[in-house]
Amino acid sequence: MQAVSMHADTQRYARCIAASKRIRWDIDRDVIRDRSFDLGHKFLPDGLSLVDELPFLTPSEQRFLSQVQGRTYANMFGLVERFIGAKVLELSRDHWFGDQVALEALVRFSDEELKHQELFRRIERLAAYGMPDGYHFDVQPNDVAAFVLSKRTWAVLALTCHLELFTQAHYRASIGTAPDLSELFKDVFLFHWREESQHAIVDELEWIRENAKVSAMERDAAVDDLIALVGGVDEILQGRAKADTAYFMRVIRGTQDAPRAMEVEAAVLKAYRWTYIVSGVLEPRFRKLLGEMVDATQMARIEAAMAPLLYAMPASGAPVPAMAA
Repeated sequence: MQAVSMHADTQRYARCIAASKRIRWDIDRDVIRDRSFDLGHKFLPDGLSLVDELPFLTPSEQRFLSQVQGRTYANMFGLVERFIGAKVLELSRDHWFGDQVALEALVRFSDEELKHQELFRRIERLAAYGMPDGYHFDVQPNDVAAFVLSKRTWAVLALTCHLELFTQAHYRASIGTAPDLSELFKDVFLFHWREESQHAIVDELEWIRENAKVSAMERDAAVDDLIALVGGVDEILQGRAKADTAYFMRVIRGTQDAPRAMEVEAAVLKAYRWTYIVSGVLEPRFRKLLGEMVDATQMARIEAAMAPLLYAMPASGAPVPAMAA
């Protein structure tokens, strides 16, 4: 039975390699194509930005807020891909003298993550060129990576799988289908989605492999690590909501302390918690994987930690589709 399972896993790694070769893209030739951002369009759809929940903003103000949030969305992916790439390289060691197909899949994964980091650095420069001065993304990728990678591998893979799956959900359910977004922004996340589709499968395989290795006691400790990682993500989101709101209010009102600034900040934080935490936690594939790995007591701890964040869902009840992993 184990041999059959290993063979099946090798086939899944092989399919990821084949897809990686087939959909390989170049930043300049395929994505940017000598374009700049058209600031007459939103970057993020309302289902992620939740700007439609701020009716006191004018349409142009809602559009600008979605652009601020979209700029942070790209920067957040550049941020997390630093630790994901490092972890994937570390995991590849387990396959050096074993499954060479799995090794190739992980090497390709890490190569693509490096490309994605460069893509998001390029996108930040393009956004900075067109948008008003004053935006800063001060979260340091290496500091975040050091914090994340200090946790147990099981927890890091759980967080990574969560991120990869919500990336798929966002594009399929929201970004890819929205009619009024910047074409360049949509293309960035179209091409990102194409490669991340394979990464989500590799993440799942590696998380399952790690889960089979750890003891019950180690898994229990890893659940605490996962809760700590989610707390760390939320701390970043609180800082970004404050910084992005201050920038937005300075641009549209001339001061970050303008009336209704607190309402805007609360809405932005809600949107960020929905986008980067809750939408992933509710993603059916992630819930299934997690539920198969933890016991009832551990799941109760995770749910208790998540409970204060679960208010952060769109008033419109935006769906989260299952991923075909």
